[in-house]
Amino acid sequence: MALLPHLSRSFSGLLAEVSSLTQRKAFSVSAIAAAIQKMTRVRVVDNSSLGNTPYHRPPRVIHVYTKNGIGKVGDKVLLAIKGQKKKALIVGHKMPGERMSPRFDSNNVVLIEDNGNPTGTRIRVPIPTHLRQMEGDYSKLLAIANKFV
Repeated sequence: MALLPHLSRSFSGLLAEVSSLTQRKAFSVSAIAAAIQKMTRVRVVDNSSLGNTPYHRPPRVIHVYTKNGIGKVGDKVLLAIKGQKKKALIVGHKMPGERMSPRFDSNNVVLIEDNGNPTGTRIRVPIPTHLRQMEGDYSKLLAIANKFV
């Protein structure tokens, strides 16, 4: 019986030590939670022939045309798609953005030419409505979209 209080004290000390270790558990403290950055796999959502024919590698971002290298909706990126380099415009990403902006199931891009015209003639997924208020020339892109969120 004298052994029982000693065991309970050592057991409670062990529990206190374990709980203090779990409270000091490391967690991520990254400064920037990236939406789309280099080497991100994306999905081409227009009906261009380059974006829709199957290929053994998914399209990947190889450059983001912003100061910090993080792409949000409305930013231009450079893609590696089927062994070619093509410019694209981000029209949706998985990362939650600012308030009242939709979060998508995939990182969506629309292929554009060097002058900013879309390569395809239709966009197959809904486009965020706040793309209308953003500065930049998105009028041709918004003209070929048929759904807005």
